[in-house]
Amino acid sequence: MQDPSANVFGFAHLWENGDAVSHAVAILLALMSVASWYLILAKSLDAWRLRRAARHVGAFWAAPTLDEGLAALRRGGDASPYAELAAQAAHCDLQCSEAAAGRLAARFNPVEQMERALRQQLSCIQAGMESGLTVLATTGATAPFVGLFGTVWGIYHALVAIGISGQAALEKVAGPVGEALIMTAAGLAVALPAVFAYNAFTRANRVIMADLDAFAHDLHAFFTVGKPFVANSAQVHPLQPAQSARRGKAAEVA
Repeated sequence: MQDPSANVFGFAHLWENGDAVSHAVAILLALMSVASWYLILAKSLDAWRLRRAARHVGAFWAAPTLDEGLAALRRGGDASPYAELAAQAAHCDLQCSEAAAGRLAARFNPVEQMERALRQQLSCIQAGMESGLTVLATTGATAPFVGLFGTVWGIYHALVAIGISGQAALEKVAGPVGEALIMTAAGLAVALPAVFAYNAFTRANRVIMADLDAFAHDLHAFFTVGKPFVANSAQVHPLQPAQSARRGKAAEVA
């Protein structure tokens, strides 16, 4: 015999007595929660990898050669964005046959080609870092309203059932109405972690992108104006003839 004082209301009772709409709302909230928590865990792991990769930037600039510097960056992870930026800059620096190939990129001067390559790589990195944030933002913005819709729908059907039964006592109304409020609580439980995670990841991405932008600027300066002059290079330094002439005049005066 069932204890009359036992509480028969709850989520299981709501699911058992719900219709297709209330079931669809509950399933939608569950899917949104699973998706948001998956993204929270995945983005947290990505943020940890980015922080680990950032610690190897100093080893890159301390390396004696470019290859050793790239190897130092790759020790921070195979998908290190710092390694990708440096590799893209090195690859662009080695491309000297674009003019012969007749490509449109050959119309850029080397400085503009380097800037273009680094800007494109930064855009790809930023797109990868921001992937999934739209789902978190959408979940945080819509989950409370999805839960509220489930609550309104549940209250409506509870009041209809009470009206049909003809029992309008408080103990007959409070149970089904309170049971329907579970959907609102579920919507808030789904939305709050997504909102907190979205704000945290947005700030972390902004900090990382600022650091990557500074690193790209340093790479641009290194590969365009920071390299030592090579005597047998096909590129002629524009200040070299003037300096040679001044040295010749100084020798004649002496």
